[in-house]
Amino acid sequence: MIVIPAIDLLGGKAVRLLQGRYDAVTVFDDSPPARARGWSGKVPWLHVVDLEGARAGEPLQREAVRNIVEAFGTGVQVGGGVRSRESFVAYKDLGASRVVLGSAAVSDGAMVRAIASEYPGQVVLAVDARDGLVAVDGWTRATRISATELVHSFRDVALAGVLYTDVARDGMRSGPNVEATAEIAACTRVPVIASGGVGSLDDLRALSAAGITACIVGRALYEGVFTLDEAVAAAK
Repeated sequence: MIVIPAIDLLGGKAVRLLQGRYDAVTVFDDSPPARARGWSGKVPWLHVVDLEGARAGEPLQREAVRNIVEAFGTGVQVGGGVRSRESFVAYKDLGASRVVLGSAAVSDGAMVRAIASEYPGQVVLAVDARDGLVAVDGWTRATRISATELVHSFRDVALAGVLYTDVARDGMRSGPNVEATAEIAACTRVPVIASGGVGSLDDLRALSAAGITACIVGRALYEGVFTLDEAVAAAK
């Protein structure tokens, strides 16, 4: 299983939210590019989220993303507020290898399918869920669409992968929702990336044993629960 470290951007700093709440922010790093540079070469992918963009509905921290891409190199996947083809292309122009689209898959599925057709293997479908139901607009709005239903509706699209986040566990270090992630993996032929709740090396081992392709890790790395090297070793 591939370990993917995360940088969540708010005000140009690397932060983590608890359960996607913008009123529960912890700042971990004033220099995200330096953090990205330190991880470069150790893992193939880095996950970057523009939290301000996710809430606003359009990318807002492009310069910060550009600096992170330059520091890490090839393999940055970025999302947050990508609701149009123009936003997608703008991130690609900044050097992002993959772009994450979530809310747009609910509001304009046809557009997401068209982008994925034009850029095969470069679109990651983000499925963020609370109690099995998809949450959109920076996790601030609930829908009545089930996570499995959304993934199944994109089953014939040339996606790079599906990023499944259990919002209730995100930033909590309470353990990932292995069962729900495996259920998502059963709905699609593309790789599934787990996100939310990893708090120990055993969590990574559990996801790997369940056949999950990749996992995003954030708070546990920033708080020094384990190192990136230890995480990579545990996920093998």
